Amino acid sequence: MLEKLDISLFNYINQSLSSDVLDFILVPIRYEKFWIPFYAFVLAYLIFNVKKYHWFSIILILGTIGMSDVVSSHIIKPLIERPRPCHDNSGLENVILRVRCGSGYSFTSSHATNHFTTATILFLVFGGLRKKWLGLLFVWAAAISFAQVYVGVHYPIDIFCGSILGLTIGSIGYYFYKQWRNQFLDKKYQL
Repeated sequence: MLEKLDISLFNYINQSLSSDVLDFILVPIRYEKFWIPFYAFVLAYLIFNVKKYHWFSIILILGTIGMSDVVSSHIIKPLIERPRPCHDNSGLENVILRVRCGSGYSFTSSHATNHFTTATILFLVFGGLRKKWLGLLFVWAAAISFAQVYVGVHYPIDIFCGSILGLTIGSIGYYFYKQWRNQFLDKKYQL
């Protein structure tokens, strides 16, 4: 039953929602190069606002994001071995493939995992400063994740589970960040 729902939802997003406007928006936002200015801004913000121990904070944050990719791409995907919808047409109606179909597996979506990890850890680390604006990180992560289904390379369940995994890894990374911060930093250098 869950598999049928997953396929139906995939067909709806991939085909029924198809439009030139969504093609214009959703195809480019899933590429890493599209986000280079944003990543540069976040890195600059970290460097100029975390003060004395910024390098260790940056390493911890980037390490958490890197860990999300390792868990999704190198542990879960090879373990589950679920084919991408663009490779597995069982139960699918004419997949509209808007980008090159990756050669790897589908479950969990690394895009969803990595972007939700990034959104979570940045929101938790800097949340007290600008929660309203940092909440947009989750809109950004959701849009990129949704785009993965729209372009035909992931099923919705891959996105949902990747998002949950990203939220979890980001929260665990923040737990370690908070432990390190509370143990080693003077109060005046904390965020």
